[in-house]
Amino acid sequence: MMNQHGISVIIHTYNAEQHLERVLQSVAGFDELIVCDMESTDATLAIAERHGCRILTFPRGEHRIAEPARQFAIDRASCDWILTVDADELVSPELRDYLYAHIASEQPAAGLYLARRNYFMGRFLHAAYPDYVLRFFRREQTTWAPYVHTLPVVVGEVARIDKRRHELALEHLANDSVAVILRKTNDYSDNEQIKRSGKHYGVAALFLRPLVRFTKSYFIKGGCRDGVPGLIHALLDGVYQLVMVAKNIERRQGKP
Repeated sequence: MMNQHGISVIIHTYNAEQHLERVLQSVAGFDELIVCDMESTDATLAIAERHGCRILTFPRGEHRIAEPARQFAIDRASCDWILTVDADELVSPELRDYLYAHIASEQPAAGLYLARRNYFMGRFLHAAYPDYVLRFFRREQTTWAPYVHTLPVVVGEVARIDKRRHELALEHLANDSVAVILRKTNDYSDNEQIKRSGKHYGVAALFLRPLVRFTKSYFIKGGCRDGVPGLIHALLDGVYQLVMVAKNIERRQGKP
């Protein structure tokens, strides 16, 4: 039976033992904890079982991203409201209380964008804050497409939590290195080709998209305040766009 006044927390995992203990501790006060696992081979499932989580298995197959498993887990949740959390994100007690107050209000928005704090090379990134992610929503009014970097589609009003409420932001524990970002760039840009299959980028995009992304990250969003790590991260943002456009052109020319 659906719990109309409860919140199910969904965490998607694949070999997520590094941070999972802390993440599950941070969401202990919610009505239902679901770990949707993509066939982990480390201690992920043992940690989830120790915390009393409901465990769902989504076959990993050729998937390298969590999005294909999102709708699978949402459809199987027991509560009317869903909070999706990555296996390296912490939920503060203040955010938990805020979400329960929200669903108890007279006319709650059907979805909420949550701010997220990100780190790189040991530094908090001003350019990556608030990094809004749509992670809280009504179950019956939401669908999530199985493509990388897609947001759920929520039928109804969607609001944003004020970015000045730092205590309500998700804390992203990942402190990515350059090597990790480059690996993600290759994986994610491959998956982007599916979502952008109708796009036809030209040669100009090889220059313009990286330049625009670097300018936005470094100057407009404040990466220049983060020293050398901010400069490197902004450049890597530009590299992502370059790789994504190059693969689009390669695909249209029929190259393997």
